[in-house]
Amino acid sequence: MRKIKEVLRLRCLGLNQHQIARSCSLAQSTVHEYWKAAGAAGIGWPLPADWDDRQLEEVLFPTRPERATRRQALPDFSALHQELQSHKHLTLQLVWEEYRQADPDGYGYSRFCDLYRQWLRRQEVVLRQSHRAGEKLFVDWAGDTIPIHDPATGEVRPASIFVAVQGASSYTFAQATPSQELPHWISSHIHAFEYFGGVPQMVVPDNTKTGVSRSCRYEPDLNPTYQEMAAHYGVAVMPTRPYKPRDKAKVESGVLVVERWILAALRQRKFFSMAELNQAIAALLERLNQRPFRKREGTRASLFAALDRPALQPLPTERYQFGAWQTARVNIDYHIEIQRHYYSVPYQLTGQAVEVRLTEATVEIFHRGLRVASHARSREPYQATTVHQHRPKSHQKHLEWTPSRMIEWARTVGPSTAGLFERILASKPHPEMGYRSCLGILRLAQQYSLARVEAAAQRALHLKACSYQSVKSMLERQLDRLPVEEAPAPRPPLEHDNIRGAGYFEAPAEPSTNV
Repeated sequence: MRKIKEVLRLRCLGLNQHQIARSCSLAQSTVHEYWKAAGAAGIGWPLPADWDDRQLEEVLFPTRPERATRRQALPDFSALHQELQSHKHLTLQLVWEEYRQADPDGYGYSRFCDLYRQWLRRQEVVLRQSHRAGEKLFVDWAGDTIPIHDPATGEVRPASIFVAVQGASSYTFAQATPSQELPHWISSHIHAFEYFGGVPQMVVPDNTKTGVSRSCRYEPDLNPTYQEMAAHYGVAVMPTRPYKPRDKAKVESGVLVVERWILAALRQRKFFSMAELNQAIAALLERLNQRPFRKREGTRASLFAALDRPALQPLPTERYQFGAWQTARVNIDYHIEIQRHYYSVPYQLTGQAVEVRLTEATVEIFHRGLRVASHARSREPYQATTVHQHRPKSHQKHLEWTPSRMIEWARTVGPSTAGLFERILASKPHPEMGYRSCLGILRLAQQYSLARVEAAAQRALHLKACSYQSVKSMLERQLDRLPVEEAPAPRPPLEHDNIRGAGYFEAPAEPSTNV
């Protein structure tokens, strides 16, 4: 349609058919056909302003047959692409063969592949990201590791490489860690913040298990420790979408640069400690950040000083102290078990689920976001750390019972009752075994008078019947009202001629004579 309009415009300017054909790179017969169609339709130049290409074509060529429709509808490339992504051994050849089995009149293999690649190019449109100064810090683990050799045992352990890249300046931080576990993930963030000398507005990780507890395209759940660290430094954590590495293309390219300019440069060196490795990485990292760009002026360091560094938030006064979070349920003894040690919580939370924050020195227990207990951390197994105020009042009073306190309570009744308690507690293998008997006797004083209980205790001591049941029986039978019988005086020794006495048995025996 564009050339038809140009033909009409040039004709209006007075050019002949030959000149218009040369100007528009058309055959003279085509220019003549356009002139003839315009004359038949009675239109000239300029065209009406509201006409589009379709309307112009309908006016000029009303009898032109419609373009032949495709012989076959396009396959469902979206479903085919999902299958290709989910099955690593699936090929386009096999997909096409299955397609032709379902539709024998479908596209040939080469056309099928062309159509699929055209569809795929339309799906892979990439948004060019623009990063504001000090806004985002992209973090990730490098895919490659560096071996560390134990000089004592010869064991070789791989060291993971943490990489952080500033969004605006591409200023890069790298550090080796023993593993990719949560403590090293958190400490690497802290070291990165301190290396940059400030904190960005957002940290952009991928959906690594150490940072994200549950990956989700819309609402990912962050690890509580990671979230707590972010709150301490005043940054927001914004994980990328699952399986979308282009969301963090900045750190992806940063990881590639670190692998090429740092890891590759250290390929021939042998390291025996993590400190030695990080010292070598720091030297090469400085060279990397000072390396001039190829397609723009300056270096990563100069851009960082000009853009990101002034826009970063200041570091907090105190460094974040790592604390691991876990959940626990309060047992019936109002204690929770953490690494085979028991810590108390208020007894009202028995049976409730609580959150526990573990540091090197403390154990903090939270219920619905409120801290309910804090203990010094103990690593002694199968022992308990208990706060007295966490116990119910009845348990607190029970623990306050001692033998001396029991006897003092008995003195309020009378001296005989105190003597009875001493006898009961002394007769048991452990004094606590006699607490219930003593408490039972004290409770009898609520039913009977103190004088009667004291009299019953005196009678029990006299009869050596020192027990709760004996005192209770005396009170029920009113034996406490009877006078205590004095013990009879001991009888004098008997003297008689037929009694030999003890001396007889002590004298040596006389020799017998046999006749």
